[in-house]
Amino acid sequence: MDEITDIYDKIHGCAIMLNISQGEADSCYSYLSKGCRLCQEGAKMVLFITGICGKNCFYCPLSNERKADVTFANERLVNSDNDIIEEARQMGALGTGITGGEPLLKPEKVLAYIKLLKSEFGKEHHIHLYTALPLDDSILEKLALSGLDEIRFHPPVDIWNINMENYANSIKKAMVLGMEAGLEIPAIEGAQEVSRMANELGCFVNLNELEFSDTNSEAMKLRGYKLRDEISNAVDGSYAVGMEILKTTEKAHLCTSRYKDAIQLRRRLLRIAERAAREFDEVTEDGTLVYGVITCNAEENSIGRVTDMLSLLGVPEELFQIDKEEIHIAPWILEEIIMEIAAHVKEMCIVERYPFPGGIIVEKIPL
Repeated sequence: MDEITDIYDKIHGCAIMLNISQGEADSCYSYLSKGCRLCQEGAKMVLFITGICGKNCFYCPLSNERKADVTFANERLVNSDNDIIEEARQMGALGTGITGGEPLLKPEKVLAYIKLLKSEFGKEHHIHLYTALPLDDSILEKLALSGLDEIRFHPPVDIWNINMENYANSIKKAMVLGMEAGLEIPAIEGAQEVSRMANELGCFVNLNELEFSDTNSEAMKLRGYKLRDEISNAVDGSYAVGMEILKTTEKAHLCTSRYKDAIQLRRRLLRIAERAAREFDEVTEDGTLVYGVITCNAEENSIGRVTDMLSLLGVPEELFQIDKEEIHIAPWILEEIIMEIAAHVKEMCIVERYPFPGGIIVEKIPL
């Protein structure tokens, strides 16, 4: 926590003092739910239930590939319960954020996965859920019984100034059932109404700095939104709106575009990388893995001959590994032995990639 600013304001006619803390990457908050605190640590697995959603919010950043009935645990396609457990173990997850699309279009799947995670990792594994739906007592009771710890409601922007009573009732019921409850919305004009409701209910509100994406850019431009600058996807003016709302909201968090990328995502990748790294992989500060790759010639037993050469050169067995038609090796060792093996291999390079199975290659440097 950096410096703390004391802000005096009047909310509903009462003088209050708001302690607004300056976080990393320009994020600010007067309150952080437990779900947000764990996200700050990069300790939450993202469980994407489905890309299906009927709200059609103009600012939705979801990619076309995700706008389908598919389930992912972080970047891993889920085909079985075991995929979820393996992903959570791989990153040492202390909790899970359930999202979509609209996850509660698949309520039985959500309930089953909450029970699965609680059964595998214990009650202390914190689970929060995002939904754009106002919920009746029945589904809220089932969520609470399954072990859901926190729920965040996203009322569509077109009702902010009309009627949010159904969402208010859902929040009240969730709190009675023992779940932490709040609202999560983009920081745009009109969000002041959502903030007022949060103050009345005594719940938190998370304000996200609005961002351009490949799928929402046209709709955003039609509504007059512009990029803040040439190096960011953030919308011009969104941060200022969020700050003004923060000053009049008792329990609020302004999460910036830069914070999501530079802090949350990087820390989650680091947790995964530190656990996924082989003996010879280098883990970068961005949470990627760097290693050397030797591609052998096509002739029979070429890999065997090259591995024999590595042994003769004194390369310890734990510092290289055969992977299909390649040999993966410590990058610093590969750079030292280039001349000795160059005539016997097809290609050598240094690879940097994301730390999960099939992770995207960030950079490939031929040697």
